[in-house]
Amino acid sequence: MKRHGFGGGPKTHGQREHPRSPGSIGQASDPSRVFKGMKMAGQYGNKKVSTRNLEIVSINKDTNQLLIKGAIPGPNNGIIFISK
Repeated sequence: MKRHGFGGGPKTHGQREHPRSPGSIGQASDPSRVFKGMKMAGQYGNKKVSTRNLEIVSINKDTNQLLIKGAIPGPNNGIIFISK
């Protein structure tokens, strides 16, 4: 759902355990296959992301900390690499 922007089905009217399913993926007997490039489940969000033009607020050499102003990608307490 999140990878391809699917909206999901109705939240009521008989949808028991399928509110996040993608729905039908293929046709009947004429092509009798699933076309290449069909939007289906897979890996999402494991890409290397670079952010430019962030502002360095201060450098604390005693605690080995670098304070940066701006949105840094990745999870909390994650490892980031800083390059010039």
